[in-house]
Amino acid sequence: MLRKFISWVILLLITAVVVSFAVANRNNITVNLDPVGITNPPLTASLKLWVLALGMAILGVIIGGIAVWLRQGRWRRSTRSLDREARALRAENQELRQRLETAEMNAAPPPGRKLALRSPAA
Repeated sequence: MLRKFISWVILLLITAVVVSFAVANRNNITVNLDPVGITNPPLTASLKLWVLALGMAILGVIIGGIAVWLRQGRWRRSTRSLDREARALRAENQELRQRLETAEMNAAPPPGRKLALRSPAA
């Protein structure tokens, strides 16, 4: 419960910072993506600063998520392999249990019938 409350407080603080940044930076800026074309650059955009900052943050989260997903591929592959092995072992275990049960049923004497033992020879 306390953890959830702390998460909400942190989220609220982050939201307040983002909103205050957006309100304080409402002016347009020119973004030039062509370092060679100095006089008349073809790759320019006029954006509000907060749109640019928020877009870059979202892009960073997406690129970071993709990087983490790619790095964890080895562990996902290992998990799938171990899962297949565990399923095969469970199936083999179940088959061996069934064999044991049938062997015990066939080896056990029928109920109600007693074995007659002879007295030892003197």
